[in-house]
Amino acid sequence: MPLLPTPPADPSDVLDWVGRHLGDLTLEGPGDTLAGGFRGGQEAADTALAQLDITGYARDRSVVLPQARRGASRMSPYIRHGLLSLPQVWAAVADAPAGDRKRYRDELLWQEYARHLYARTGSALGRPLRKEQPRPGGWSREPWPAEMACMDFVVGELHTEGWLVNQTRMWLASQWAVRAGADWRAGEQEMFVHLLDGSRAANRLGWQWTTGTGSGKAYGFSRWQVEKRAPQLCGRCPLRQACPIEGWPDGELGATVTGPDLGPGPTSAGPDTVESHGADVTWLTAESLGSGDPALAAEPDRPAVFVFDEPLLRRLRLSSKRLVFLAETLGELAQERPLEVRRGAPVTELAGRRLATTYAPVPGWARRAGALDVTELHPWPWLRRPGHASLRSYSAWVSGGRTRGTPGRGSAARPARRTGPRGSRG
Repeated sequence: MPLLPTPPADPSDVLDWVGRHLGDLTLEGPGDTLAGGFRGGQEAADTALAQLDITGYARDRSVVLPQARRGASRMSPYIRHGLLSLPQVWAAVADAPAGDRKRYRDELLWQEYARHLYARTGSALGRPLRKEQPRPGGWSREPWPAEMACMDFVVGELHTEGWLVNQTRMWLASQWAVRAGADWRAGEQEMFVHLLDGSRAANRLGWQWTTGTGSGKAYGFSRWQVEKRAPQLCGRCPLRQACPIEGWPDGELGATVTGPDLGPGPTSAGPDTVESHGADVTWLTAESLGSGDPALAAEPDRPAVFVFDEPLLRRLRLSSKRLVFLAETLGELAQERPLEVRRGAPVTELAGRRLATTYAPVPGWARRAGALDVTELHPWPWLRRPGHASLRSYSAWVSGGRTRGTPGRGSAARPARRTGPRGSRG
């Protein structure tokens, strides 16, 4: 049944809706639908933005425990799905203390860089396969051993909340790929299926950074970081007298990304003005679900349609909490305008319709849009519109272009040396 009932506006009913209509596509199955640590929808996103205070961010952004001292902003799920744009969040911290503002905006630029890189390389960002290496003797067969209190806590938070601070994303990636020697792509997928802010652009770039691609040396995870950021974990760990990460791991080079040249050259950016008019329906995607989506905002009375991509979801087997977040967002949106929610292959479900949509910097969107009648294409709200800048390194990219809201070239401060992978973490 391609056309689904509209998701309920009441969040308490959304879990049942996802279980009944999408549960067979989820990691957990129809009988065990989960909610994550964030509520979907524009109202929740707007509330989070209105309450955003990054005072102390530079000092506390890497705090893991106690949770009350965490300095991370928790904006990333809303940014990931276009409920908040990077330019919006950039502007919202304009009056923050200078050091905190600079550090926070560096993280926003890192997310933008990931999008530019993904738009340039596409699926090449996920290659090549890094050869499996023997795991150190005496370790669990699991890349994230549950007997390690740090791993048990962080994996538990990933599975229940669907979100992690950047510091613990670094721990998981390094433990999996550097310590345990497992294939980084399998670890990236394991994290991706649970993260409410999961994006191939940011997640893959973060994991490749951990293995040493682009930086020349793998990121080392050790007990020192846990004792500094979450000492409570070491104190209760059953392995505290025989810690398997006591010493610093030997760094090693990661595998090089293959594919298009990352030197100066064109990056797909989409239109900079609206192309044509006269669409019958607005096609919404998971990249841009906010009320400020350019195609949606252009015609407030025009019906909208969203398609849960059945072939893709069946292959990915995302955690149900990710679909709950989307369903909450759609249920709220349906209270404001006519909205169809469908399940199936987007090209099939949308065939024969004159579509208005917003450009999205992901390869899957381009393939589907190319097979559909996109009559009205709206620009993506870039923080820094792609051009011909080199993408070989973040430092070269960030110093070589102009960011929206800044006075000119090079206005963003050059960041400190990278210390680990950046997810869509905010």
